[in-house]
Amino acid sequence: MNIAIVGTGYVGLVSGTCFAEMGVNVTCVDVNEEKIHSLLNGQIPIYEPGLDEMVLRNYQEGRLKFTTDLASCLDDVDIVFSAVGTPPDEDGSADLQYVLMVARTFGQYINKYTILVTKSTVPVGTAKKVKEVIKEELSKRGIDIPFDVASNPEFLKEGAAIKDFMSPDRVVVGVESDKAKELMSKLYRPFLLNNFRVIFTDIPSAEMIKYAANSMLATRISFMNDIANLCELVGADVNMVRKGIGSDSRIGSKFLYPGCGYGGSCFPKDVKALIKTAEKNGYSMGVLKAVEEVNENQKYVLFNKLYRYYNGELNGKAIALWGLAFKPETDDMREATALVTIKQLLDAGCIIKVYDPVAMNECKRKIGEAVIYATDMYDAVLDADALLILTEWKQFRLPSWGVVGKSMKKCLVIDGRNIYDAEEMKGNGFEYYCIGK
Repeated sequence: MNIAIVGTGYVGLVSGTCFAEMGVNVTCVDVNEEKIHSLLNGQIPIYEPGLDEMVLRNYQEGRLKFTTDLASCLDDVDIVFSAVGTPPDEDGSADLQYVLMVARTFGQYINKYTILVTKSTVPVGTAKKVKEVIKEELSKRGIDIPFDVASNPEFLKEGAAIKDFMSPDRVVVGVESDKAKELMSKLYRPFLLNNFRVIFTDIPSAEMIKYAANSMLATRISFMNDIANLCELVGADVNMVRKGIGSDSRIGSKFLYPGCGYGGSCFPKDVKALIKTAEKNGYSMGVLKAVEEVNENQKYVLFNKLYRYYNGELNGKAIALWGLAFKPETDDMREATALVTIKQLLDAGCIIKVYDPVAMNECKRKIGEAVIYATDMYDAVLDADALLILTEWKQFRLPSWGVVGKSMKKCLVIDGRNIYDAEEMKGNGFEYYCIGK
């Protein structure tokens, strides 16, 4: 089977490579010539564990190709996936210009029945707009070529994307014709054979499922952060509370970990977009507005704890940060708490030294030389007045506290991810503060 995937960002490249791994012939398309040139030379533009080897193997075996020209491959493919970016507009709604651009090119150059599948996260009603654009382009050409549109939202977690694609919780496919369902079933047959759930729905429901899923997860995180902040005020331990409510089978334990706020490319953008979709339809998403407000406030928690500890006298203080990415196993710093914390510390006159296993270059790209970049986690804490934990990388979980303690000017740790034991930290000679205790 031959398919094309437009967009070689996170979703497009991972999806295309995994489809190739399943035996599909995939052409990945991107208008960015530099990115395509890099891919043709074996350079992967994103960080995702295991992706480099898989891209190289499938490229060498001829199942994975790269081009800047969608028109050149349309005659050879049955399905085109649109995996281009949908960044938030100024008002929080999803910017669909790239999605509609793909639809326009599709309508300008198809010569046989083909399906255009939206893989990007898009608001409900986008498929209708895509269909109108394609029809408009076909009308300009004066021809009537049959086509279908479909929705196939992605549920890939950064850092575990290959596993998520190859062994999915579920695959959601929104279609509006039997022919489209038949072709999409053929594409996903390997998953059906392995008894993974492939759920076929109407297109608007498929579009809504992705937003609803991410918004629910964001809601659980903000709810626990709210509970954690109250626990601190009343003397409760949020870890005990989390275990207590997580043992309820109706609730479960996933995404009940308090911290210093969620970030990344999905949760913040999708919550905003769903709020905006509701507003455009005359409805107010009260719960999600509160979720967003709690999360924005939570990104100030670590700084506020540090500020209170030093009674506001932070000018000239040396602060070490462990972790920059919004989560482990990625270099993604979009909407990361680290960016908010760094700005607060700089405004307060602090000297900041940072370390992250993979996100250092991304941090330099975003903020330049505003901070000092450490060579390793121990270099970061040298002569520090405090250590702030922002990302729960595995290598941060069991550091040599003896080395850390001797290196720091003040043995103060403020843990934004609750990865250490308070009694153990006290026994190692540290003053320790975390979330919700």
